[in-house]
Amino acid sequence: MALHVVIPARYGSSRFPGKPLVDIGGKPMIQRVMERVAQAKGVQTVAVATDDQRIAQAVSAFGGRVVLTDRPMRTGSDRVAHAAAELGLGPDELVVNVQGDQPLLPPQLIDELSAVMLADADVLMATPVTPIRRPEEIADPNHVKAVMDVRGDALYFSRLAIPHPRDGGQVTFYKHLGVYIFRKGFLDIFAGLADGVLEEAEKLEQLRVLEHGYKLRCVISQFDSPEVDRPADAQRVAALLAGA
Repeated sequence: MALHVVIPARYGSSRFPGKPLVDIGGKPMIQRVMERVAQAKGVQTVAVATDDQRIAQAVSAFGGRVVLTDRPMRTGSDRVAHAAAELGLGPDELVVNVQGDQPLLPPQLIDELSAVMLADADVLMATPVTPIRRPEEIADPNHVKAVMDVRGDALYFSRLAIPHPRDGGQVTFYKHLGVYIFRKGFLDIFAGLADGVLEEAEKLEQLRVLEHGYKLRCVISQFDSPEVDRPADAQRVAALLAGA
């Protein structure tokens, strides 16, 4: 089944204005992300969804596809839903939301997600998590932690360190990576749901799914995808890219 990847991008990030256009090794970050996702298996569409002409012009300049969306939109996934409708995708097609701040995203992450969707028709939405390897990420609210049930479905996501080992025992912390895969029909349902209380408190769009009683499959991956949340992150990612 063909995959349609949509990268939501906005210019006005409070922590890092203009982030999608920051230079990473000689290319705007949004271009790096588009080039990465295009390498995943079965990708038919790669498009940036934005309401900002500066981003649209930059993407067009390097030959990328742009879908202009309304403003404001509640979340990146709501913007992806708008773009998927503009692209005319059917309810059974697979739509991947890749956040535009992952210039080193391994294409294999998308392969792993699509494999889960193809293997189990009951999975409506999935997202990757990976064991945290850098201890400083555990307490960092920019790195979202996830806990799951025995089937791998999400129980909760938080910016806090969860679970809390009360007696000091060993526990594996899982970091959520900013990629979602939806069946288009469920993406439409997601976009029609009311804001969640927990979603608003944590500023985590995936909590809307859990608050409304839907399942979200977490796919444990050994791949990581460093995100650029602050200018210092851009410098670290550029150094990783130079050393690759």
